Amino acid sequence: MHLVNDTKAHGLGDAPQWHALYTRHQHEKPVARLLSSKGHEVFLPLYAVARRWQDRRKNLSLPLFPCYVFIRGGLDRQHQILSTPGVFTVVGWAGHPAAIPESQIQGLRQMAESSTRLEPHPYLVCGDRVRIRSGTLQGLEGILVRKKNISRLVVSLEILGRSAAVEVDASCLETLDRASGALGETM
Repeated sequence: MHLVNDTKAHGLGDAPQWHALYTRHQHEKPVARLLSSKGHEVFLPLYAVARRWQDRRKNLSLPLFPCYVFIRGGLDRQHQILSTPGVFTVVGWAGHPAAIPESQIQGLRQMAESSTRLEPHPYLVCGDRVRIRSGTLQGLEGILVRKKNISRLVVSLEILGRSAAVEVDASCLETLDRASGALGETM
């Protein structure tokens, strides 16, 4: 995972909201560096992947959400943000920037900072909502999926229609009631 200029408090309350910036393909890292150097709080989650070419193999850190960089506040300097090379627009509706809930950014941060394998995942709308009861990801909520007999917790950024998945021990999960978020049975 890659955090850029992550020195500000992450508390709730009247903290500035997170927004997503849509960037040119393969410009996420330079955009994050440039915005950070301009004093913006930027979050760019990365995941590790091994790529193989005919003559070599290389470990890469790729953006978890290609073409997106997250920025907290700073929209009072929107011209400065949009004039950054590689930035197309601030994601929004009807000409207004759309805020990303702090809990979704914190969930991504928690997943990326853990020692578990992180990877992009297709966006899900349905499935069992669960919460991790113990371990380094305790309290993290998401959707449970299984892939090749391995349990994965999927956290989604609804505004982008994108998701990320992390491997979890199913015995450490508890289900959440879909309607109310209330606890249900243990997995």
